[in-house]
Amino acid sequence: MRRQRPTLIAVSTLIAVTLTTAPTPANAQRAAPPDQVTALTAHQADGYTTLAWQPVNGATDYQIERTPVAADNTPTGAPTIVGIWRPNRQINQQAPTFADAGYHPGDTFQWRVRARTGTTEQPYSDPVTATTTAPWGNPTTPGEQLRTGWETTHAAQYTSDTDEYAYTTAIDALSDRVRAVELGRTVQNRPINMLVIGHPTPATTPEAVAATAPVAINCNVHGNEPGDREACLIMARQLAFSTDPRITDLLSHTTVLIVPTINGDGRANNTRGNSTGQDLNRDYSLIRQPETTAYIRMVRDYRPVAGYDGHEFGNSRAGDLPMLPPRHQNVAQPIFDQSQDMIEGHMYAKGAEAGWWACPYGCEGGGNVGLSEETILRNTLGLKNVTNSLLELRSSGGQTRPDEGNTANNRRRKTYSALWTFHQFLDYHRTDILKARTEAIKSQAANTGRLVFRGSRPIPAHPAPHPGDSPPPLDAPPADLILDNAPCAYKLTDAQYNGARTDGPGGVGTTVAQRIAAHGWKVIKTGDGYYVPLNQPERGLIPLLLDTKGVEKLTDGERVYPTLTGRRNGPLVVSGFTCADDATINGPVTVQTGAALVATGTTISGPVSATRAAGVLLADTTVNGPLQITNTTDAISIIDVTIAGPVNLSGNTTGTDAPLLAGNTIRGPLTCTANSTAPTNLGIANTVHGPRTTQCAAL
Repeated sequence: MRRQRPTLIAVSTLIAVTLTTAPTPANAQRAAPPDQVTALTAHQADGYTTLAWQPVNGATDYQIERTPVAADNTPTGAPTIVGIWRPNRQINQQAPTFADAGYHPGDTFQWRVRARTGTTEQPYSDPVTATTTAPWGNPTTPGEQLRTGWETTHAAQYTSDTDEYAYTTAIDALSDRVRAVELGRTVQNRPINMLVIGHPTPATTPEAVAATAPVAINCNVHGNEPGDREACLIMARQLAFSTDPRITDLLSHTTVLIVPTINGDGRANNTRGNSTGQDLNRDYSLIRQPETTAYIRMVRDYRPVAGYDGHEFGNSRAGDLPMLPPRHQNVAQPIFDQSQDMIEGHMYAKGAEAGWWACPYGCEGGGNVGLSEETILRNTLGLKNVTNSLLELRSSGGQTRPDEGNTANNRRRKTYSALWTFHQFLDYHRTDILKARTEAIKSQAANTGRLVFRGSRPIPAHPAPHPGDSPPPLDAPPADLILDNAPCAYKLTDAQYNGARTDGPGGVGTTVAQRIAAHGWKVIKTGDGYYVPLNQPERGLIPLLLDTKGVEKLTDGERVYPTLTGRRNGPLVVSGFTCADDATINGPVTVQTGAALVATGTTISGPVSATRAAGVLLADTTVNGPLQITNTTDAISIIDVTIAGPVNLSGNTTGTDAPLLAGNTIRGPLTCTANSTAPTNLGIANTVHGPRTTQCAAL
């Protein structure tokens, strides 16, 4: 059963200000005609107005009319039907709301709403008049006065790449909260920039940012879908300069990572793919392109715990804001549940309050959308234990927004609806999502359960009333794409691991070794090959790229199954590559020079020591004795292990691949000294019954 979590965050004072027109005494005393909409209110927010009214019994739908007016309320233009509210728009049918966003912010309008019964139009409500909220930022205050090219042209043009660089550079220069970093370069050598935003200043290194449990927003993967990008640029200004306590408190407790344009070449050319024609949202696992490689390295180094990925959707019948979680069946259940709760538990409810039609991707006639391809960012992030969602902005106004034949109005609705979503995402991050990440990493490292190479988790219809006609389709895994007996590791030859590739731009690709390093997986080199164990945090993704069953794989790795199971009495001396699974070892374990021990679900009754070993990876295991790892060269990973004694990691030379100590219970001191890279815990604290010293003092 899907877990439902309470939403505790108040609606942002930054993005919601109430302006209503009170009825005159005469209006208050006059009885409303039958079937007339009553109690109409207008609440102003960033780029949109939330209209709310009392429902009319038997109404088929409602028409929303907007009229531009002068300061004295005299019309300055023709009244226009700008919206149609239908009963399947939101989960709360007894409190209809509509977010009107097709106007220039700061102008004044009058609104009326009328019900329709079938095709019969009922009387309009009494009108309400209000001045809409101007674009955020005082035009006379440095920093706040910045505007994007999209804003300065009143949505007539999207912000160019050069304008984007100038705008983000100015934000960086004027705000101590912001640091712009270059993640990489596109095929055509455009910079891929990321804004790192924190209060009072952002942490100075990726590892320090990772310790703040950051959130990431990817704004423009498809170059011809720029609505989310404009929202990201506006939100960056708000986060950089706002004095709203909600903003400053949020940034005091986390870091916001905004990548405005991952696909700069596609944006410059207004194409879906990059300059090679590659759809980047079909490359996040394979990372054949420099753009996707840059993003995946960012995920490895900055470790966002939650993310949103912005798109636009061409189905004119769909909702305003179709959303979808990571659905691949190898995604850990806690991450899927948390992502679904973010969408159905938070976005649906808040959308109903604000007037946005949030629904599952493909909610009306969507066809085969939102399936389980691991190459798609939402699935890749889910397999990396990141709570996340795709966001689609309905490209055309469609039947529910008939005034969006006006291009500028259409662009405004898309951008401001995205801005609303991203702010709600930041609010949701304030709930307890780290527990799901911890559970997911531990369950992945335990390497239990089947592996699915293509197949999605179902998205059942939301409890009635469902916000749309149907849930997204299911691609159930066929039998030949299921592996019930998961291996311990994959073994690659030197040619597979280090050999030249031709699947990149211009026929030149990075090696499998470089791509595995970009993903951040641990690899052990022994005399006969390279081993990639599965008892590590991204267990669900590794086989998709290295198994012969992989649908979109890098190479055909050799499955390596456990060499030690059941009970073993007496000392164990490990030489070569040894994999223990569901084993009981009654005696000390010694890992020799150049050897590797991988153990999962195992109990070791005795000390474990490794000196000059190639690697030690333990998960979901008990060690009844001390653990000592010294001068190990390739990989160290200790996850969800109970150790009845001291732990000592010293002099290990794993290079940039930091030893991993996460979620363990250590009944003794924890000492880490002179390791070439200090150990990390991925944000999952260890329970240590003793002092923690030197490099492990904070773990």
